[in-house]
Amino acid sequence: MQLLTVTGITTCLALGVTGLVVAAADSGRTLIWLRRLLDGWMIAASLLTLCWVLLLHRADQGSDVSGSLEDLARVVTDILVLGLLITLHFCLKPGERTAVVTAAIALVILTASDMLRILLPVPGILCGIPLAAICTITGLLLVTATPWMPGGATAVGVDQREMPVVAVVAAFVPVVVCALVMSAHTLAGGRTDVVTVVLAGSVLLGLGARQAIAHADHLRITREAAAREAHYRTLVDGSCDVITIVSPDGRVLYVSPAARDVFGYDPQDLVGARLPLYCHPEDRTLLMQAVEMLRQEAESGLRGPGRCVSCRVRTSDGQWRHVESMISHHVDGLIFNSRDVTERIALQAQLQHLAFHDGLTGLPNRALFTDRVTHALKKRTAAAAPPAVLYVDLDGFKAVNDSAGHATGDALLLQAARRLQASVRAADTVARLGGDEFAALLEAEAGTRPSRTREVAERILCALSKPYRLNDVDAVVSASMGIAVATPGITPEELLHYADLAMYEAKAAGKGCIRTHRPQPKNIWSSTLNR
Repeated sequence: MQLLTVTGITTCLALGVTGLVVAAADSGRTLIWLRRLLDGWMIAASLLTLCWVLLLHRADQGSDVSGSLEDLARVVTDILVLGLLITLHFCLKPGERTAVVTAAIALVILTASDMLRILLPVPGILCGIPLAAICTITGLLLVTATPWMPGGATAVGVDQREMPVVAVVAAFVPVVVCALVMSAHTLAGGRTDVVTVVLAGSVLLGLGARQAIAHADHLRITREAAAREAHYRTLVDGSCDVITIVSPDGRVLYVSPAARDVFGYDPQDLVGARLPLYCHPEDRTLLMQAVEMLRQEAESGLRGPGRCVSCRVRTSDGQWRHVESMISHHVDGLIFNSRDVTERIALQAQLQHLAFHDGLTGLPNRALFTDRVTHALKKRTAAAAPPAVLYVDLDGFKAVNDSAGHATGDALLLQAARRLQASVRAADTVARLGGDEFAALLEAEAGTRPSRTREVAERILCALSKPYRLNDVDAVVSASMGIAVATPGITPEELLHYADLAMYEAKAAGKGCIRTHRPQPKNIWSSTLNR
């Protein structure tokens, strides 16, 4: 029975060593797997050397060799399980904790085996049943099965992490163990046989092979890192975007070469500077708020999405460029991916201007003029005269345009637009509504005389009636004008409509004159509509 127990424990011990090696090595590159296999062999060979020397020492003293082997197996087993738990403690995902739980159960069973050997009258045996041996075998079988469970062989991920210094030093531990064991055995007067020499020599050979593999793997990693660095360096240097790395305290650590082409600064001159760097004073608050939010996220351990910030940056020649920056987290702090969007901003402003201005005269168009009228009606006060709209139509423009051509007609419209602008205040709005129709919005200030609207209308009519110099020829056109003054409750559309009606009344009266729309009371207007 004792021989069977020793045989079972020895077999399971070998399986446990194999399981530990599998758990420590993933299915990655061949060099990684060979290095881990050599580590397992060095550990096993050093333990076997220790066991063999102790067995020789027991044999020299005439003691029970099988009992010694069983006792040593228990010690080796505890070391294996402890190493397995240390290896698997990196497994943190809920779906990959089965291996850790199994290893912990194995450790509990093996601990129970040691306790049974102490508590039972005959060491580990109750009613002829070797309970301690059964627990030891069961625990070792669980250790052997652990690497094939979820979170076993894939828990460490040795190919994705750097080798710490302690791992390099730990490779020499089996050699030190063998040296100490053989030295102690020799000093005690023990005999050294072939088995001891072979085991200790295999540890030395394993260390040499392991270091050679580690060096080859290090060279491979170095070449790959150099290739990746050259690849990313090419991408960064060839990019039109300016890439900037900033430390957590706002100090510039790196600026890509594109800064020279975009901003005119030498990248080396920017290293060491602090944020906000050449940023427009009006945009500094927005930029620093985004930087502070990302800095707080980094301090709290969060890695949220980056922030997109638009600001103006002063170039080396003193100009301001519109820059759009994507700010994200970086291992050294923050990384800015900045792009010059000045041309895009200018194009957007141009498109927006064209959407609300006349393409020929540059005056506001009907949409913008209606919006200005709406604002004027909303902000009107009782202390000021109500706003008024002047609707102007050039008399005789069609004859000039048809006889002299469209280019001449456009030149006449440009001169008419300039005369209109010169006849009103800067606070008033002049617009071209289409064709030869213009409009002016007069907004009165507090204390303004109500008769001002009529004075401005007469001044405009006088300016538009003067001769126009077109291709060395004087052209004379007149203008018909309608006036509509805002009343309480009137809408912008109604105010424009009344001014248009008054303008047609002026045309019907003989052109070149002014007519003012007289609003009717609501009840009369309603009864007129109902007829």
